[in-house]
Amino acid sequence: MKHFSFLFLGIFSSFVFASCNNNRFKINTVDSLSGVRIERIDKQLLAMDTANIASGLEVLSAEYPEFYEKYVGIWELETTDTFQVCELFRNFLTDSLQAVVHADVLNVFADVSDIEKSLSTGYAYINHYFPEIKLPRIYFFVGGFNRSVIEGSDFIAIGSDLYLGRDYPFYKTLTYDYLIHNMAPESIPVDVISTIITRAFRYDSEKDRLVDNILYRGKMLYILSVFLPDESRENIIGYSSGQWKWCQQREKQIWGSMIDQKHLFSTDLQLVRKYVNDAPFTAPVSQDSPGRLGVWVGWRIVESYMKKNKDVSLRQLVEMKDYQKLLEQSSYRP
Repeated sequence: MKHFSFLFLGIFSSFVFASCNNNRFKINTVDSLSGVRIERIDKQLLAMDTANIASGLEVLSAEYPEFYEKYVGIWELETTDTFQVCELFRNFLTDSLQAVVHADVLNVFADVSDIEKSLSTGYAYINHYFPEIKLPRIYFFVGGFNRSVIEGSDFIAIGSDLYLGRDYPFYKTLTYDYLIHNMAPESIPVDVISTIITRAFRYDSEKDRLVDNILYRGKMLYILSVFLPDESRENIIGYSSGQWKWCQQREKQIWGSMIDQKHLFSTDLQLVRKYVNDAPFTAPVSQDSPGRLGVWVGWRIVESYMKKNKDVSLRQLVEMKDYQKLLEQSSYRP
């Protein structure tokens, strides 16, 4: 019974901790929503007359020139090779298997208002705290499972056929199981806002140690959680509730393992990747763990730092490159 009480207290404290952090930077988005509207290039593509595909592609390239060039590029073609491009898209749009996928895209994303609402909230926060960041247009496209995100100078395009849901049958033969969890509609706002802030605040470290890597990523997750206050902590990092609970219950042991193995200040690139890259588990810690465990720890350290240093602004946080100082001043003790 004592163990249950202790565990409940830990979970409750963690919830309060996160809520206080977000409330500290909360803004009134009602008066400042930028009204994000997703431009449905996927619908435009799927509505093309396959008997006159050249005309449809000409309209698309005129309306979205930069996107069109990058989009054709994911198929490893040049826009100047008009015959091959027309043939490819005619085959793509008439393929029977893709026809099923395209029908599912139109069904799953028949209403994108909830996604637009989340993105509008994120945009309002970015505009409030970092008004110098140019907010991109948002496109949806279908790409035959080739790409989930295409970035341009003034847009972010989302491959809607790669966000059809964790139970979507084709994904099982398409990719690894540990990646499927985030191939769902609710991951789109997180992926978009994450792309914007990581593009605006690039990783910069002279020492390039594991601690630098995880704290940079921890900063990005902290800011992401502020900018998307209605998203669950699990969705912010891309974990299932079970994975989050696993980390939460073993936080002390995870940190102890990193310290005991002297990994924290390692500059071994292979080791760093094992802690921060997508994987079925974090090999240096446990085969039962979720992947990217270093990123989760980095987020926890940044949370501790911001709790201990209540006068630090979000701008000061993103501009802080002294990761040793951040670690020390976090007083992180799981």
